[in-house]
Amino acid sequence: MEDRIYIIGAGLAGLVAALELERAGFSPCILEASDSVGGRIKTDKLDGFLLDHGFQVLNTAYPEAQRYLDLNALNLRTFTPGAVIFEGEDFYLLSDPARSPLRALAMAFSKVGTLGDKLKILKLTRSLKNLSNEEIFAKPSLPTHQYLKDYGFSDLIISNFFKPFFRGIFLEKYLNTSSRIFEFVFKMFAMGHAAVPERGMGEIPAMIRRQLGKTQIYFNSKVAQVEGKTIHLENGEVIEGDRIIVAVQPDLVMKQLQGQFSSPQSVINLYFSLQNSFLGKPIIGLLPGDGLVNNLVFMDDVSKTYSENGRALLSVTVLESSLGEKELIEAVKKELEEISGVHSKYFQFVKSYYIQHALPFLEDPKYSIPMTECKIADHVYLAGDYLLHGSINAAMTSGRIAAEAVIHSYMPTH
Repeated sequence: MEDRIYIIGAGLAGLVAALELERAGFSPCILEASDSVGGRIKTDKLDGFLLDHGFQVLNTAYPEAQRYLDLNALNLRTFTPGAVIFEGEDFYLLSDPARSPLRALAMAFSKVGTLGDKLKILKLTRSLKNLSNEEIFAKPSLPTHQYLKDYGFSDLIISNFFKPFFRGIFLEKYLNTSSRIFEFVFKMFAMGHAAVPERGMGEIPAMIRRQLGKTQIYFNSKVAQVEGKTIHLENGEVIEGDRIIVAVQPDLVMKQLQGQFSSPQSVINLYFSLQNSFLGKPIIGLLPGDGLVNNLVFMDDVSKTYSENGRALLSVTVLESSLGEKELIEAVKKELEEISGVHSKYFQFVKSYYIQHALPFLEDPKYSIPMTECKIADHVYLAGDYLLHGSINAAMTSGRIAAEAVIHSYMPTH
C-alpha cells in the first residue's frame, strides 16, 4: 500500500513540496482551507480589475523562482527601478544610478539625499553582488535602521527613501527588521527586476499547480489540529497520514507549539480607480511622512491587463490604522488629493484587503536550513517562510527542504 503523505496548506511552500515529492515518485495530498491555491499570493477579478491580495512583486533574481517558474511564460511586466518620492505637493525621482547612468547626474542634485548617499548606494550594490546569499545570511544581524546609520547614509536619504521603501517590504515602520534581510533584498533588486505576471500575482502559484500531475488537492478542508500522525479537520473528519508536512504556521494546528512563534506583520491594501494615472509610468510612489499611506502604484501602468474597463487602478499600502473602513477610505483619499492635486471625490474605492498574517517577523533570519531542522516530530515536517525569512524565495526554499526531508526518511539507514 502506498504511503499517505499529506501537506497542510496550498501556498507556495506546500505546492513546491508537492512538486518535489512527485518528482521523487510520490503522490501526495494537499489539504487547503480555502477554495484556491496560493496562500497569501492570490488575485481576484472584480469589476474589470485584477486585484492582488496586498501589493506584492516577484523579483526575477530569486534563485527559487528561476528553479520552479517559467518566467517567460508568466509574461512578466517590470517596474522602473527607483521610486517617486512625494513631499507635500512636490515630488522627486530616485533612479538607480547603476541602471540609469544618464539620470545619475540629475539624481545627484535631487533633494532625496546627498551626493555621498548616491555614491554609497553604488558601493553597497557592488559589494553585495560579490557576496553569496549564504554569506549575507551568515553576517551579524543588526536592525536595518542601525545598519544604514553605521554604513554612513545620511538622515535625509534614510527618511526620504530607505524608510518608506523598506517599510513597504518589511511591513513595519521602524526598520527593526534584520540587516541580513535588507542586504538580501537590496542585492535581489540590484541583480533582478521587480515584476508582476501580466495577469496578476496569482499566476505564480497557478503555474506551480499546473506542474502537478499526481497530487490531489482537497479545497475547503480546514485542519483543526494535528496530533501525531492524525489530522483532525474542522468538519469532524479524521485522517491518518504516514508523513505530514505542515505548510501553514504550525501553532495554528499544533497546540503544543502555541506561543512559540512571533506575531506576524499585518498590512492594509486599498484599491481605488481613477480616470488616469498621475504617475504615468510603472514605478512605485513613496510617502516619507507620518501619514497613513506608505506607498502606492498604478497597477495598470505596470501591466495593462490589471484594468480592462478603461480606468486606472491604484494600489495603496497602509501599514497600520485604528480607523474603521469608511473613515480610513476617506482619510486615504484626502492624502491622495494632497499629493496628486486630484480632488478626493474622483478616487473611486474598489476594494480593501486587511491581511493579518502578511509576513513573519524573525530575530534570526536564515537563507536556508538543514533538512533535519524542519522535522518537528515523528513523521511531521514543517514548511513555510517563517522558518527562514519572509519572501517568495524563502517560501519555495522551505517547501523544497521539507520534501527532501520526507524523501530522505524513506531511505534505508544502512
